[in-house]
Amino acid sequence: MKQIMLAGRLPVSSIAMGCMRLDGAKETPDRVIGTALDLGINFFDHADIYGGGRCEEIFGDYLRQNPLLREKIIIQTKCGIRRGFFDFSKEHILRSVDASLRRLGTEYIDILLLHRPDTLMEPEEVAEAFDELERTGKVRLFGVSNHNPMQIELLKTAVRQPIVADQLQFSIPESGLVTSGLNVNMKNSESVMHDGSALEYMRIKGITIQAWSPFQGGFFEGPFVGDKEKYPALNEKLDEMSSKYGIPPVAVAAAWILRHPAKIQLISGSVSPGRMRDIAKGADIEMSREDWYEIYRSAGFRLP
Repeated sequence: MKQIMLAGRLPVSSIAMGCMRLDGAKETPDRVIGTALDLGINFFDHADIYGGGRCEEIFGDYLRQNPLLREKIIIQTKCGIRRGFFDFSKEHILRSVDASLRRLGTEYIDILLLHRPDTLMEPEEVAEAFDELERTGKVRLFGVSNHNPMQIELLKTAVRQPIVADQLQFSIPESGLVTSGLNVNMKNSESVMHDGSALEYMRIKGITIQAWSPFQGGFFEGPFVGDKEKYPALNEKLDEMSSKYGIPPVAVAAAWILRHPAKIQLISGSVSPGRMRDIAKGADIEMSREDWYEIYRSAGFRLP
């Protein structure tokens, strides 16, 4: 498994295992997590809300059975989403981390992300929470999820720790991160900027983008790989590239994301060992510039 340097400081697998569906896996946790480890995946992405906390518990049970594993892997979790609202208060952040630590059965979390922007956020309160978590050794690094550049800048008016990651939606059909930048100064719908130049900002600031839902179209509308009714041209191109590179179509979709020079980390949510193995094959491919743009255009995007 190819590795990248997260925020230029931490070696991590270019593909991470997203643990959101761990509580619904048909296979045992030993088989699912074991497959990820066998593939060279050392990064596991959680959130306190995944499975109502059950996903962290399942992973924690695995860690308790394999205690020597902890120092070899990176555990990331997220907090801030509550039923019907978002909460970046100091009290909630600290309480959420303590609960995640109990469920995961670990003394520290490698990376903590603020899950979705809380418009009622007080940066000073977040800073107090981060300082306490760092001082007590409960969290080593900090980041955000679904934040735009100005929201990060607002956070940084008080937070002194580096923001190392921002988890954002990115897939071939949902490629707003790159589309608006390819249509600068145009009067077409593709030119509309929805994220405040997040891609360029993260590259300038050395913040690692983590792509969530890398194989889904829309907001959890289902996988696009293999959906030849909704995405006929894209799947035809994926099949073509599958033959060219000798990897499954889903691996082509993974290689497309990993090809970007932003060194994006792909968060794969699959808990099927077979599909995990297929996806991992995309990390071994260096896609050509021409093929990258061909795949992009096959999703219905036009170049100006």
